[in-house]
Amino acid sequence: MKNILIPLLLAVAGSSACAAPASIDDLHKMTARFAPVELTADVSALSAGDRKAIAKLVEAAKIVDLLQLRQRWAGNEALWAALKRDKSALGVARLEYFWLNKGPWSIIDAQESFLPAKYAGMAIPEKKPEAANFYPAGAGKAALEAWMNALPAQDREQAQWFFTTIRGSAGKYRVVPYASEYKTELTQLAKLLNEAAAATDNASLKKFLSLRAAAFLSNDYLASDFAWMDLDSPVDITIGPYETYNDELFGYKAAFEAYVNIRDQKETQKLDFFSQHMQELEDNLPLDAQYRNPKVGGQAPMVVVNQVYGAGDGNMGVQTAAYNLPNDERIISQRGSKRVMLKNVQEAKFKATLTPISKLVLAKDAQADVDFDAFFTHILAHEITHGLGPHQTLVDGKASTPRQDLKDTYSTIEEAKADITGLFALSYMMDKGLLKQGEAAERKLYTTFLASAFRTLHFGLSDSHARGMAIQMNYLLDKGGFVALGDGVFAVDFKKIKQAVVDLDREFLSIEATGDYARAKDMITRYVVIRPEVQKALDKMKAVPNDIRPAFISAKALAAAPQ
Repeated sequence: MKNILIPLLLAVAGSSACAAPASIDDLHKMTARFAPVELTADVSALSAGDRKAIAKLVEAAKIVDLLQLRQRWAGNEALWAALKRDKSALGVARLEYFWLNKGPWSIIDAQESFLPAKYAGMAIPEKKPEAANFYPAGAGKAALEAWMNALPAQDREQAQWFFTTIRGSAGKYRVVPYASEYKTELTQLAKLLNEAAAATDNASLKKFLSLRAAAFLSNDYLASDFAWMDLDSPVDITIGPYETYNDELFGYKAAFEAYVNIRDQKETQKLDFFSQHMQELEDNLPLDAQYRNPKVGGQAPMVVVNQVYGAGDGNMGVQTAAYNLPNDERIISQRGSKRVMLKNVQEAKFKATLTPISKLVLAKDAQADVDFDAFFTHILAHEITHGLGPHQTLVDGKASTPRQDLKDTYSTIEEAKADITGLFALSYMMDKGLLKQGEAAERKLYTTFLASAFRTLHFGLSDSHARGMAIQMNYLLDKGGFVALGDGVFAVDFKKIKQAVVDLDREFLSIEATGDYARAKDMITRYVVIRPEVQKALDKMKAVPNDIRPAFISAKALAAAPQ
C-alpha cells in the first residue's frame, strides 16, 4: 500500500518533513505539534473499591505500553532502553518524541525515522516496517499470502486471526497465539485484572475483568468481549488487543491498547435515544437492500466517558476521541459494536486544534457555525456507523468479511465510510425530526465537518483516518458540496452537499458489500492526494497544533493515594 500512496508531507510548525536524523531543534518543533493538555476526570463519586480497582488498572495499562512497543517493532524495547541511557539534551528530546510515537518513526510524518540510520549499534529502518512485529522479519507479502491461502480453512482462519503472530521462515511458517507470544506480560496482566476484580464492588466490572484475565491466558476473547459489551460500571475499562492499523501488511493483527475511563452517566443518558434508531438507519442506508443487515437492532451500547489513562495503541501519536469496538464480526453480527466517546479528550481537541483551524480555513461569516456540540455529535455518529453497513460478504460462493476482502485498503475505506455515513445519518435524523431541525442546525453540522476535515488532514496522510478524509475532501470538492473560495478558504454549498454525501456514501458501502478490492484501490489511488487548493489551507496552519498530548492528572492522583 505504501508503495502506491506516497503522502505529501505537511509543512507544520516550521518543520517541512521528518528528517533522519532530526536535530534537537527539529525534535522540539515536531513535539510542539502536540499541544500539552491536562486531562482530569471526576473521581469523587467512586467507591473505595473502585478507586483501588482503577489504580490496579492503570498499573496494568503500563504493561500494555510495553506490549505495544514490542508489537510495533522487534527492536523497539532495546532502542527505548538505549534512549533512556542517553542523558544529553538531544537524547532527552529523542526519548520524548520516541515515547509519543511509541517508536523511532514520526506518525504524522509518513512514519519516517527521526533517528540516525545507526543508533546504539542498532540499524533503524527509515520507515516503520509494514509488517510491524506480527510477521517474520523480511517475510514477503506474496510469500505469506501464498502460504496462508494453501492452508486448510481452519488453519487459514487462525493465521489471519486478530490474536496470533506468524513466526518461522519461508516454508516453515507457523502460527503462534498471543497467549504464547506474550506469555510473561499477559500473565502479569491477568494477575492485575484479577486483583482489580477482587477490589471492585460492581458485579458487571468484576465479571468483565475476571473473563478478560482468563482470555489473556487462553487466547479466547469472545466471552470477555460479550461481557465488555454489557459493562455497566462507574469505572469503564477497555484493555486488550483490538485495532489492526499497525499491521500495514494485511490489516489482520490486533495491537494492545488500554483506556481507563470513568463513565459520565449524565451525558450517556442523553445519547441513549440513538440506540433506538440503529435499525432504522441501517434500513435507509444508500445501499442496495440485499446488502443491508436486517438484525442490527438497538442492542449495542453507547457510553460517554472521561479518560483517566491511555496506553499502548490508545496513547500513541494522534489521540483517540472515540472508539467503536470490538472488531470481531461474530459479536458485531449479534450485538453490533460498543461506542465509547471520550468527552474530555474531545473537548481538549476542539479547543486546541479545531477552533484555531476554523479561523484560518473558513470564511469569516461561517466561523460562528463551528461549535463543540456539532463536533461531538459527528464523532458519535462516526462510531455508530462503524456498526452499520456490510460486515459479511460472499465472494465466489464463500463466506467472507469486508476486512478480509479489502485487505490493506480496509482501514482507509472503513474510516471514510464511518465519517460519511455518520454525516448521512445525522442529516437523515434531522430530516425525520429526530434531531434538532432547521437551517441553522444544518449549517453547523456541515460547516463543522468541513473545518474538522482540515483538522484531520493536518495529521498528514500516513494515518487511515487522514487517508479516508482525503478521499472525502476531494470527492466532495469534485461534486461541489465543498467549494474552494481561493487563498486557502473554503465553504459549504448547502444546495449540493446532501446529494454529494449520499453519492459518496453509496460508493463506500457498495465497495464493502461486494468486497471489491480493485475498486477500493482505484478510489485510494485517485483521491488520497493533497490538491493545491487544499495545500494552501494547510500551509496556513503551521502554527496550529496537530493534536494534543495528554498528561493524566487524575491517574497520578489515584496512584499516589493510599490504597
